[in-house]
Amino acid sequence: MPQKQLIYKIEAGDEGRVDRIVARLTDFSRSRVRGLMLHGGVSINQEVTADAGALLVSGDELKIDYDEARKYRDAGPLSAPVRSDGRSKVGGSQRFQLIHQDETLVIVNKEAGLLTVPTEKRESQNLVDLLSRMVNPNRRTKLSLVHRLDRDTSGLLVFGQDQRAADSLIEQFAARKPKRIYAAIVKGTLKDKSGTIESYLQTDKALNQKSNTKGQGELAITHYEVIETLKNATLIQVQLETGRRNQIRAHFAELGHPVLGDQRYHKEKAQHPAWPHKRLALHARSLGFQHPATGETMHFEIELPKEFLQFVSSQKPKTTSSQTTQALD
Repeated sequence: MPQKQLIYKIEAGDEGRVDRIVARLTDFSRSRVRGLMLHGGVSINQEVTADAGALLVSGDELKIDYDEARKYRDAGPLSAPVRSDGRSKVGGSQRFQLIHQDETLVIVNKEAGLLTVPTEKRESQNLVDLLSRMVNPNRRTKLSLVHRLDRDTSGLLVFGQDQRAADSLIEQFAARKPKRIYAAIVKGTLKDKSGTIESYLQTDKALNQKSNTKGQGELAITHYEVIETLKNATLIQVQLETGRRNQIRAHFAELGHPVLGDQRYHKEKAQHPAWPHKRLALHARSLGFQHPATGETMHFEIELPKEFLQFVSSQKPKTTSSQTTQALD
């Protein structure tokens, strides 16, 4: 049966969760709708979404691309056991969450503590190997790497289903087209409410990244905005214009405000009594790019980890009761 496309304008009285509205319009079960969304079949205002709980309001445009005969699976073609919250149990204690999957690419939320790719030690517990076996159990080829996150950083990553798709995405990253937004908690109070850090980063003998005043190394540009000032810490939103290794960590350490939990950059100063976690207080929260095959604008956003929420809740200054946590865009 051929692919169908349905475009529906939300009017007053039609508002509600996108999965419920799609289910009503397509006569799909809610589980099947979630599967359709994981395969990129639902767009809100021309942006593909995998968030089944997204709320539609009057004026929104909903587009649905679907095959009436296809049995869209809720979590894609999985070969591994999955918890009730959608997180994989592949690899024992190391877990990740499948956010989106189609024939061209895969989006996941990596938890802190899991390597993106193996090091020279060839660790078996790494995201690219575990995810490749999970989404393509009958293929010997691995997913193709586009970018990576540090082991102790959590958040969104995109992989190509093949090298051609990955190369297209890599070109977008090289041209600084994707929108990458991180949440971070840094030590101390930032002087400015927003700003841009620009420097040339160069790797030293200890493999640390350091700014070079002579213009040697790779250009690194980091934009930031203060979201909330806490007790001897600050919750910030960071947008990367470039994506150098350890860029956020190096830039804020050089400002004298290292990311909490950092064991490489200003280790002693990066400690905080309310942050006992071994992970970094760094989370890739939002990712946007053009789909390599369709050209559609893709945008994915995930919630803050529970460690962040608990820290922010416990570290709000009592003297600023009127201050409220702002939503991260």
